[in-house]
Order: sequence, then C-alpha cells, then structure tokens
Amino acid sequence: MNLYLECNMGAAGDMLMAALYELLPEPELFLRKMDSLGLPGIKITPEASVKCGVTGTHMRVTAFGAEEASADENTARARDHTHEHTHIHIHENHTHTHAHAQTHDHRREAAHTHGMDYAAILRLIEALPLPDKVKSDARAVYGLIGEAESEVHGVSVEQVHFHEVGSLDALADVVGVCLLIDMLGVTEISASPVAVGSGFVRCAHGLLPVPAPATALLLKGVPIYSGAVRGELCTPTGAALLRRFASRFGDMEPMKTLKIGYGMGTKDFDRCNCVRAFLAESTENTNAGARENITELRCNLDDMTGEEISFAMETLLAAGALDVFLTPIYMKKSRPATLFTALCRTADEDELTRLIFKHTTTLGVRAETLRRAVLSRKEITRETQFGSVRVKLSEGFGVSREKAEYDDLARLARENGAGLRDLI
Repeated sequence: MNLYLECNMGAAGDMLMAALYELLPEPELFLRKMDSLGLPGIKITPEASVKCGVTGTHMRVTAFGAEEASADENTARARDHTHEHTHIHIHENHTHTHAHAQTHDHRREAAHTHGMDYAAILRLIEALPLPDKVKSDARAVYGLIGEAESEVHGVSVEQVHFHEVGSLDALADVVGVCLLIDMLGVTEISASPVAVGSGFVRCAHGLLPVPAPATALLLKGVPIYSGAVRGELCTPTGAALLRRFASRFGDMEPMKTLKIGYGMGTKDFDRCNCVRAFLAESTENTNAGARENITELRCNLDDMTGEEISFAMETLLAAGALDVFLTPIYMKKSRPATLFTALCRTADEDELTRLIFKHTTTLGVRAETLRRAVLSRKEITRETQFGSVRVKLSEGFGVSREKAEYDDLARLARENGAGLRDLI
C-alpha cells in the first residue's frame, strides 16, 4: 500500500492527521485509541470543513477545552498557519524559552499547558500505551525538531525547552499521525514539493523570514517553493513529520488510487487550504506488496566495548533506524571486530550517519542504497475468551500471514495463568 501526500498549501500536524483520518476504514477506532492514551486534558474532534467548495475534515485538537489554533477569535487564525517557534534566552544558570504567535491572546496563554524539555517529551512518549513502532516514530519526529531548534539557537538539544511544539496538543498531533500511518499499514510514503509560503512572521523579537529558521532546516534537501500565498504555510511539526515519513519528494508516480483524504486548515484563502492524501496501490503490480529504496550504513569497530556498541544500537533504533544488527568479523592482524550495520529510510541517512559518528569510534561510514520488497501491513484487534489481542496482518507477493502481538499475549497469559500457546 502506498501513500502520496500533496502539500500544495504546506503542511501542519493537524492537517496531516485529518487527511490520514479520512483514509481509515474504521475511523472511530483511531479516536478510541487516542482517547485511551490518557494525555491530560486532550480531546480530538473531527469536524466537517468546506474550502473552495471541497468537503474535508478539520481535526480539532483541544487542551483543557482550548484550541491551540484560536490565538484570536476575531481573525480566526489557524494553528497550521500560526507562528509556532521557540525563542531561547540563555541566562547565567539556566536556559529559558518563550514561544510567540503572530497574534497574541492572554486567554490562550492561560488555557494551555506549559512546554516541556526534550527529555520530558521522550519520557511521556515512552509511557504511552502504543506499539513500539509508533513510539519510535514519535521520538524520531521530536528528535528532528530538537536538532533543528538546537542548531538555530546554538545550544544543545537538552537545553531546548519546547513550548508550542512541545505542548500536549502538539504532541497529540505528532502521536496521532504516527499512529494513523501504523494503522493504515502503508509501506511507502512519498510527497509533493512543499509550499512554505512567503513574507515574514512577526514575533516578540522582530520579523522572521518564511520559512522560519527551524522549518527551513527541517526541510533541507526537500524540494520547497514559496508559492503565491503570503504567510507561513508549513509549520515545524508538519516539516518534521514529512521528513520522518516521506522517502521521496516529487510528482505523483503512476498508482491505482483507492481512497483520498482531505485535511483542512482553518484559514481561508483563494485556493483550497488542505493537505490531500492519496492511498493507493502501485500500478507496477497491484497484488505484489511494494518495493522501496532504503539506505544501508556500515562501519567496522574494533576498539569499543559491548556495552558501548549496544548503546549506539539502541540510540539509532530510537532515532528511527529500520533495523540495526551486528556481525562478528576479523580485521587485519586477525583482530576480532564488529561490523555495525544500520538500515534506514533514505531521508534519515544524514541524521543516522551523524549519530554513528557521535556514538561510535569509527572514522568512516559506508552508505549504499538498496531496493527492498516489503509486504503490506495492517493491524486488527481480535477478541478471545481471555481478552483483546492485536494481530498484525501481512500480505503481498502471493503470501499472506498473521502474527499476534507478543505484548498482548504475555499480558493475558500472566493475568489468566495460561501459557502463550493456550491463547492462540
């Protein structure tokens, strides 16, 4: 299953979430899963929205009853087109940040949760009752945002204190998109060139050019253009989600469209303000799964302990590596060594290469682009006499298989004093 994201009016977290929501066969299941996460004060409500005569969905995300988008009710500024940047002030003993919107309303400031630092966000994501892949994707998205903010402001990621990007409703956007992609079971995601808007956005410290510095860094290497719209179209959250999931940016390739989703922004323009998502089968072979390009990164290590190598492996997996594995090898003079291999999406190659250099002693990383075939995947929930069990379904290339989620089986086995095989 393929996914193509059309970003002719930029991208924001809530717009992407709404577009993907419309593709689900059972959208209510997504809402129930998000409600079950226990994010304090967060409520997600899909609302019908019409832009330029086209009907789609606006995903209204509220924190303690207030919507991040509503900076000013009179101008109806949309969150997806509202400035969401972190400004960092470094004092003698601590780092402090303030986030400013283009328009300011003290009611908005009082209605929302305080921001979080990078470590707090990662801890919150890790505690959520979500599949490991979804949590890994969410961590990787915030890793991209953190790296961009730290480079812009000249501080370490640990010193960055997110405000709007790190608030609970923004976290709901990120987690929601990651969960939707997992539920849809897509194996290849591509996107159009991204419209970023033009002009300037005003903050308390002056005017920033569009795209704003953090967004520009997140979209480095991605084809972007200003377009005719004055204002900010692509937010840092939207940019990070696109970087995380899209393996290719360009024109839509031939595909057999199955369903189309429209994720609407709030602000009105003379063109349809939406992200459009196409769920499709490749016309190459509609029943054969999918093929995609990935990058393999390799290096030889002969002067690191097992604990150090293990830490490097865990770090890369947390940052979004598709897989990391170790192979025992012998180098010159028959020195025992380890071949360190990481598989990743092509868009993540630079970031994971940086992490390999940071967390290993290697002086060089080899990279090779590989073409791989993958089965399409989706997840369903089955009721058993012992309770609910998530089941992963995979098919393609004439193969169909299913596997129950181990964590669910283990939990039910402990609760019922049964063996794992008794539950299947």
